[in-house]
Amino acid sequence: MTDRTESIESMEQLAVVWRAMAIDRDADADVRDLPGIAVRWADCRFAFWNCITLTDIGADAALVEQRLNQAADIMRSKRHPGFLWLFEGLLGDGARAGVRTAAEKAGLEYAFPGTGMAGDLFPIPEPSHPDLTFVRVTTDEQLQAYADLNSRAYGFPLEDGRDGLLGSALWKNQVHAYLGVRDGVPVTCAATVEAEGRLFVVLVATAPEWERKGYGEAVTRKALYEGARATGQTRATLHATAAGAPVYPRIGFKPNSPIHFYVLKS
Repeated sequence: MTDRTESIESMEQLAVVWRAMAIDRDADADVRDLPGIAVRWADCRFAFWNCITLTDIGADAALVEQRLNQAADIMRSKRHPGFLWLFEGLLGDGARAGVRTAAEKAGLEYAFPGTGMAGDLFPIPEPSHPDLTFVRVTTDEQLQAYADLNSRAYGFPLEDGRDGLLGSALWKNQVHAYLGVRDGVPVTCAATVEAEGRLFVVLVATAPEWERKGYGEAVTRKALYEGARATGQTRATLHATAAGAPVYPRIGFKPNSPIHFYVLKS
């Protein structure tokens, strides 16, 4: 795939998976495909499920500025905050240099960077880690542990993560979500979900006090292994934060598009 093609794949995977996640949280979620903008907004307390992304391919600076203003207006209409995801690889050459200034003019501020990644990974050996037992998430208690790990890793209040996941039939049945348990305590988690002929890796997190021990990589490999075994998919995609970006190439993922996350100015 070319860089632009992989950037398109990365954006489209977000749009597909986040449609399911938003509707899972709220059957009346704002899920719309507008010209140049995909809205996937559950309007819940878990900010990751409140998402807008720009979908134009090769847009020039003027069009990007217009889309950013439209996106900010939609975000202002919501009850709960969320993120604008901007895939740099989709922008026209002339739009890239000035995009942060245009976002600030629209009332958005830069939150943090990410990276779209993909890879043809499989088959992979069954994963293991000497410290961990892997447990598939099938109960509300396990789902709460999964939510709490994400809240702690990403700096959200525990109630926010729980609002994003508790009670979800999707996560207990269709998502291949795994906890890595050490001495009876969940310390890391990762999940994969089938999305248009691929496995998408979602919500990888490790408790801050257990980082840098290989736990996140191990549980991600487990979620990929079991997802591939269940679905037969051989290609996987993900969106990495800066903390996770060094881990995934060791599994076989290759970076494609830088992603820029924006929030409304407070």
